Amino acid sequence: MIVRFGYVAMSTVIPDCSPSKTMTMASFKKLEDREAALARLESLTRTNLHNTLRLLKHNTGSDIKVYRMTSKLVPLATHPDLQDWKPLAALADDFAEVGDYVKRHGMRVSFHPDHFTVLSTPRPEVLVNSIRDLQHHTDMLRAMGLPATAKNNIHIGGAYGDKPTSAARFEDHFRELPLELQERVTLENDDKTFNAPETLAVCQHLGLPMVLDIHHQWVNNEGELPWELWPEILKTWQTPLALKDVLPGEHLPPKIHVSSPRSPSDPRSHADGVEPVPLLAFLQRIAEDTPAVDVMIEAKLKDGALFGLMESMKEAAKADHRITVLDGASVNIEP
Repeated sequence: MIVRFGYVAMSTVIPDCSPSKTMTMASFKKLEDREAALARLESLTRTNLHNTLRLLKHNTGSDIKVYRMTSKLVPLATHPDLQDWKPLAALADDFAEVGDYVKRHGMRVSFHPDHFTVLSTPRPEVLVNSIRDLQHHTDMLRAMGLPATAKNNIHIGGAYGDKPTSAARFEDHFRELPLELQERVTLENDDKTFNAPETLAVCQHLGLPMVLDIHHQWVNNEGELPWELWPEILKTWQTPLALKDVLPGEHLPPKIHVSSPRSPSDPRSHADGVEPVPLLAFLQRIAEDTPAVDVMIEAKLKDGALFGLMESMKEAAKADHRITVLDGASVNIEP
């Protein structure tokens, strides 16, 4: 099983390379010249895209093929007071440059819209904002010229005192989305509300690919072991929505999220790095029936955690012939 490791948004290794430079609405309103204020937002976005490209080049130099882009590329992009602003059109060349690099180097990129994007909501105004946010993320991926294999990963959302009804409401709202949004969505189990079996059931109902977060599963479960769910999770990556734009003869590996608890007293928060032993135990359990899997590291040290994990993989490979380090960010694991 080929395992590729990736990281989230920021680098703790490359200095002065934030792709999330921003501006508050309060600061925007202090600028009396609205056109100048919009130009400032576009300048910040251009810097964020430039730094994203720097990070992608850093990734290439380190063999990293899996990367989650920040949702903050465009400051204030979905603010209701700026709905007349069209930053993607103004910065079309900059977005295209990022997308061209991603495609040229065979990278897998994604977004993770924030926790305010909740399709399970009973409130119409929250639903409108959630759809607007999903549309914005989809528009950014399309501005980059990326196919539907570049996904937006979300959670089901809140339970609102009635989890079955909220799950059903999520399904109803999802079915009403335009196809261009549906085909970009992956669904992840969370650490407090919708656990892995519940998330899997929604994915099966909707034909959505499921991203298994093994840290969330550890702190929010029904007694199941994560590899016991894996055969059914694997099937969710073979649906028409999952396979949209996958070329004949190619495949889209399933994706998982990994992090480690910060401490026994704070098991839900993420540690700086990733403990290799429980991760390897999971990967070896699923290796027999899984040709490839992509692993998104959600540790505080970002790419630094990835490099630390790869050092642990090198040590593990010395002691276990079933583990082979392939390059700076991937391994082969035999069952």
